[in-house]
Amino acid sequence: MKKIAILAKTLLVCMAITIASCGGNQSNNAATVANNDSTAVSSTINIRYIDSDSVTANYNLAKDFREASLRTMSKLESAQRSKRAELEKFAAQIQQKGQTNGYLSQESYNADMEKLAKMQQDAEAYLATLERNAQQEMMQQQLQLNDSIESFIKDYNATRGYDAILFKNAGVFFNPDLDITGEVIEGLNARYNRVEK
Repeated sequence: MKKIAILAKTLLVCMAITIASCGGNQSNNAATVANNDSTAVSSTINIRYIDSDSVTANYNLAKDFREASLRTMSKLESAQRSKRAELEKFAAQIQQKGQTNGYLSQESYNADMEKLAKMQQDAEAYLATLERNAQQEMMQQQLQLNDSIESFIKDYNATRGYDAILFKNAGVFFNPDLDITGEVIEGLNARYNRVEK
């Protein structure tokens, strides 16, 4: 009986050692396969990246759109100041007339107050239209800018054959040797200037 118990314990220990060594080999084999796969993948994938902030800061089309947006916003602010000044001037006239007994009747005062309310409504509607048009213009410019960059990248990559061109902000780290931002900006500006001429 004791011999069977000792034999059973020995058999269990041997099985445990065998299982552990096989399991260890399997995980080592899996790690080796994973390393071989990642080496195979990294040697076959050809990726580059661009810095989108640099592109939009240095691409002449983006600069032109930025200037156009600044002009549009300046016009909007000017229109707001103008309408505000117009309303304040008329409100001051009403107040002045009220203080100097310039209103001969309540009806004439009410008429001026209605006119002021109508002027405010018209100014709000006018400014809202200007703002809506400015937003639509900027959205169109952004779409045109994105389309221009995307179109150039497709043409650029047709001669390079990269598997992927990513934006730098899409990852945590990229090898600086993979940066093609300068080439892309140069190509974009060459194409844009050629169109401008």
